[in-house]
Amino acid sequence: MNHLLLATPKSRRRLPASLKRALQGIGVLWAAWSLTFFILYILPADPVTIMLNQGEQSTVDAAQVAALKAQYHLDLPVWQQYLLALWDLLHLNLGKSIISGDNVTDLIIQALPATLLLAVCALVVALIVGGGLAAGTSVLPSGRIKSMLLALPSLGAALPTFWSGLLLLQLFSFSHAWLPAMGNRGWQSLVLPTLTLAIPTAATLAQVMSRSLAEVWRRSFIDALRLKGAGTARLLWRHVLPNAAIPLLTLSGMVFGHLLAGAVITETIFSREGLGRLAEGAVSAQDIPLVQGVVLTAATVFVVVNFITDAIYPLLDPRLATGER
Repeated sequence: MNHLLLATPKSRRRLPASLKRALQGIGVLWAAWSLTFFILYILPADPVTIMLNQGEQSTVDAAQVAALKAQYHLDLPVWQQYLLALWDLLHLNLGKSIISGDNVTDLIIQALPATLLLAVCALVVALIVGGGLAAGTSVLPSGRIKSMLLALPSLGAALPTFWSGLLLLQLFSFSHAWLPAMGNRGWQSLVLPTLTLAIPTAATLAQVMSRSLAEVWRRSFIDALRLKGAGTARLLWRHVLPNAAIPLLTLSGMVFGHLLAGAVITETIFSREGLGRLAEGAVSAQDIPLVQGVVLTAATVFVVVNFITDAIYPLLDPRLATGER
């Protein structure tokens, strides 16, 4: 109790904001989980039919279908299915896959590390390439080379992920056999998927960073420092980049969620095991518990990354901690 009594007015002001952010995060997770449930429910087919491969020529016993539907509560009205699933979720139980019968939590734990590794590598490459391109062009004099470099982000952002992935496969795997075309074997198999995910992300980051850098270069304190004799390199590293980094940090937190979503396409192209392929198979089979588990996991990562991003803001600009900005 003493630490509460000794809390400063500033810390007491922060608590409601932190609580508000936590409640917003819980709301996002609940909305993502619920929306997934109802979208899958309104699809015309049902997972038991898909699992048993029923169709016009099927010989599967109807009693077997009814028993499986009863086992997974698929014979209940949708609101009862939703409440039962929500009750399990509140007890941290994501249920079992309708198709495989495996525990959804176990399936996600097995697939998540490969996807997180891919997303983190893609984000690091995108930050280096996109940030480096933006910083380099910001100090170049106006001319043809600068115009060409400034056009690269727009070109990279316009490239579809599946097209760039297939192009990289053709160039580096099928034509020259420099890198493996598929699988999760070693760092070599990570290179092409990372580049595929990083290209559009680097382009987006470069566009935002270029605008932010240009705005900082135009500020009066940069002119004052230049008049005092500061060189371009010193201005860039000591003053321009730190001030321009906040928009990049905000966008990095947002694009990390998109990288997880993009992993569905990338892991399918390169036949990599991971959360993306798990989601692709679950959606095809209309495996509601597994799809909900994957979506909830991706949303949780997105919320956590944004919490971390908010925590880093005051380190870059102390005025954000005091609310002066």
